[in-house]
Parts: sequence; structure tokens; C-alpha cells
Amino acid sequence: MDPTQLLTQGDALSRTLAVLLLLMSVASWTVLVWKAWLLRRSHRDLARAVAAFWQARSMDEAVQRTQAYDRLALLTPMLSAVRAQSGGTLAASAGPATQLTRALRDALHAVSRRLQFGQTLLASVGATAPFVGLLGTVWGIYLALAGIAAQGQIAVDRMAGPVGEALIMTAAGLAVAIPAVLGYNLLGRRIAEVEADLEGFAHDLRELLLGQPSPPQPSPERGA
Repeated sequence: MDPTQLLTQGDALSRTLAVLLLLMSVASWTVLVWKAWLLRRSHRDLARAVAAFWQARSMDEAVQRTQAYDRLALLTPMLSAVRAQSGGTLAASAGPATQLTRALRDALHAVSRRLQFGQTLLASVGATAPFVGLLGTVWGIYLALAGIAAQGQIAVDRMAGPVGEALIMTAAGLAVAIPAVLGYNLLGRRIAEVEADLEGFAHDLRELLLGQPSPPQPSPERGA
């Protein structure tokens, strides 16, 4: 069965498996292309945004300069989190170091979830596509043998063609799975690099903010 015959001459299960492999291929390639662009841009923008932040003379200027380069909002959530006020809550009752650590951790987790989006799809496609193709092959061989048996003439030359055509489904499953697995590994490595850079920036930012002197408290007015 060639790809066209799978859709025109196969039964409902054969067509379903062929369409499923097609959808898995389209979904995985969409994620691969999108994430490759996202991570390439993230790596470039992150380097520029971090450099702009540390070249600033004040925190306000650093935030403005960072936002100009942080087009994918990788550093901005951390800067917004540490500047947010949480007065009147349990979070505010903790020490400054604890509050700062919690804010940076939550911001890092949010950015990490965005970077990891689509990885589960690639892993699932890479793990299941070969078995979907194998199922299609087994079912195709069964249909071929059933058709030959119905004709009452079983010969090697009559079996070779249908069985060979059914093996296309196995090849299709591998063709879908291999790019997904390779993309998952390559993109996972790039994601780990970006996350390491973000964690390093968060650590440096925490040390910077904890090392700044606290603003002077107004002295109580003396009575006359």
C-alpha cells in the first residue's frame, strides 16, 4: 500500500492510522520550527538584555533598558516580581531574602514553563509513532493475507507485493518519530542553556538587591 492507497483502498483502521501519523508529523514539525525560532531569538535577546541591565546606572534605568531587548519577556517577569509589593500578606511577613527568593523562583518557573511548552508533544510523538506505524503494518499484512486467502491461490509472488506495501506504514512511523526524537534532544539542550542563563541572572540579581542598603527610615519627630 502506498500512501494514496492507504486512504483510498484501506479500511477504516488503515485510514485512521495513516491520518494519525500525518497529524503527528504536522504537529511535531510545527513545534520544531516554532521552538527553533523561539530559542534562537531567546538566546540572542537574553545576552543583549543582560548586558543592558548591568550597564545601567540605576534599577529604573536597568528595567527600561532590559525591556527594550527582552522581546520574549524572559527577564521582565523577574524584574516585575522583585518590584511588586505584597504588603498585608503572609509573604510580606517573611524576611526580605525569603520574599526575594520566592519572587524570583516563581518568575523562573513561569518562564521555564513557556520554554518547555511543546516538549511533551515531541516526546510523545517520538515514543508512539513507531508503534502506530507497526500497528498499521500488522493490520495491512492481515488484510493482504485475508485477501489472498479469499482468492484461493496462495503464492510467494502474490504475497510479496501486498506485504511489502504494508511495510510502508512502519517506515512512515519511523519517519515521523526520528525528527521528533532528534528535535526533542536538540531543543532540550538549548532550553537547558537558556534556563541556566536565567538562573545565573536571577542569582546575581538576588545578590545585588540583598546587598543594597535599606532606605533610611524617617526619624520620629521630637516633642517640643
